[in-house]
Amino acid sequence: MTHSTELQVDRTDIRRQRVVTRDLADPGDGQVLVGVDRFAFTANNVTYAAFGDAMAYWNFFPTGEDGWGIVPVWGFGDVIASRCEGVTVGERIYGYFPMSTHVLLQPVKVSPHGFADGAPHRAALHAVYNQYLRTAADPSHDPEREAEQMLLRPLFTTSFLIDDFLEDNEMFGAQTIVLSSASSKTAYGTAFCLHRRGTVKVVGLTSPGNVEFVRSLGCYDEVLAYDDIASLPLVPTAYVDMAGSGPIRQAVHTRCGQQLTYSCMVGGTHWDDLAGGADLPGPRPALFFAPAQVAKRNADWGPAGFQERLGRSWIAFLAAVSSADRPWMTIAHVRGPQAAGAIVAAHVEGTVAADVGNIVSMHD
Repeated sequence: MTHSTELQVDRTDIRRQRVVTRDLADPGDGQVLVGVDRFAFTANNVTYAAFGDAMAYWNFFPTGEDGWGIVPVWGFGDVIASRCEGVTVGERIYGYFPMSTHVLLQPVKVSPHGFADGAPHRAALHAVYNQYLRTAADPSHDPEREAEQMLLRPLFTTSFLIDDFLEDNEMFGAQTIVLSSASSKTAYGTAFCLHRRGTVKVVGLTSPGNVEFVRSLGCYDEVLAYDDIASLPLVPTAYVDMAGSGPIRQAVHTRCGQQLTYSCMVGGTHWDDLAGGADLPGPRPALFFAPAQVAKRNADWGPAGFQERLGRSWIAFLAAVSSADRPWMTIAHVRGPQAAGAIVAAHVEGTVAADVGNIVSMHD
């Protein structure tokens, strides 16, 4: 029996949270017990909570109690007990974890590179989130860069897929791509990929206090505060919405009108201001679902081809954000459930500086 401590949030009001300690049974046949070492918490995790019901994010690590959920996070853990053939105690793995000190997994499709969690309650959930990589066999794993991997790799994968989706659709005929929440890590990664292509103008929308920071990233051709949306150029434009804010989306659609060739919703960093896409000028916003583009590219290129392309792009991005000449991100480490709760609250309230990346351990 293992005592596990987890942070739960109110599914109807993610400002409310509680710390729960419960007993986990020893692993049964085919199971492993993983000690969750540390994980990243970013605006992306607030999106998971904001869309928790609509996109089944609450279903990955159910609490067993109505109304309370665990926000999934990306991080590293170590196998501390195993009754699964092929998975040994001491292995370090990377993947999708609960905000907890421990988790029971049921490895299936075990390979030299990793495994999937075959727990029955995850069978209907998208396979992308059920994969765990063995760090010993992961060519992109660097023990000295685990923080950057946790903070950026999942988000950059989404960025890579957005860029690839736009390119796959010939940018929907747009000359300009507009990204809201431009200071967010996913928007930055997307702008980085688009900027490398050099085929479209990349415009970032952000809060007034973040304008100079976003300009300093060097991959936006133009940066506007949200109050300046009315000055967007009237050319064929595609809108990639990381913020999810109804008023911002309304302003972009109203300004661009019939010049807006495509509009997609990716995130919900403005989680308390979310709105749908009905009754807007221009095209109806479409929801971008990254796993669907993964499935398409796995079919087009094969899984190895997809990973090879993603890996090349990730290495280029990591080199850019790790530049000693122009450091982009300060990494902050916190420990303990109370500190973890404070980090969640800060992200929910939007008070985390754009250039700070938070790494959390639930262990005191």
